[in-house]
Amino acid sequence: MTGSALQHRDAALSVDVLIEAQGWRTLPEAGDIVRRAIACAAAVALEDPGGPRKQGLCVLLGDDEKIARLNGQWRGQDKPTNVLAFPAPAACGGAPDETLGDIVIAYETLAREARENGQTVSDHLSHLVVHGFLHLLGYDHHMDDDAERMERLERDILARMGVDDPYAAYDADI
Repeated sequence: MTGSALQHRDAALSVDVLIEAQGWRTLPEAGDIVRRAIACAAAVALEDPGGPRKQGLCVLLGDDEKIARLNGQWRGQDKPTNVLAFPAPAACGGAPDETLGDIVIAYETLAREARENGQTVSDHLSHLVVHGFLHLLGYDHHMDDDAERMERLERDILARMGVDDPYAAYDADI
């Protein structure tokens, strides 16, 4: 399948969605889910008037093979993962501060994780998009305090979208 581009523009943010993997055909509404998740995440995370004023981002819906190559190249981990986020340098693609960056999501890993966690593929896609978007804004989850802050924000955004808390099963195990 050749890449297809879907674009959504509002006053603050443009979102390009490229679909490069066959598996995404089973979820024809994937582009709409991505744009809705970005719009909701942006409404919550960018509501700070002093926050970043970026113009756009790209979400690539790929497969395990594509994401494994990127994961190996950029993170030194030769295996697939569910989502990667690549924040853009300040002057990438034109004037400074124009682009947030890119998010890449692997269909096979997403579908497997959704099955294992009893989630719908749509809900897990929403979660991974929100997660990747927050990474583009500089949020991280490698330190406990940062992880808690990021998870709280993810939960808030997903709740506003009507998506069940993806961390609830982990919290019950504690």
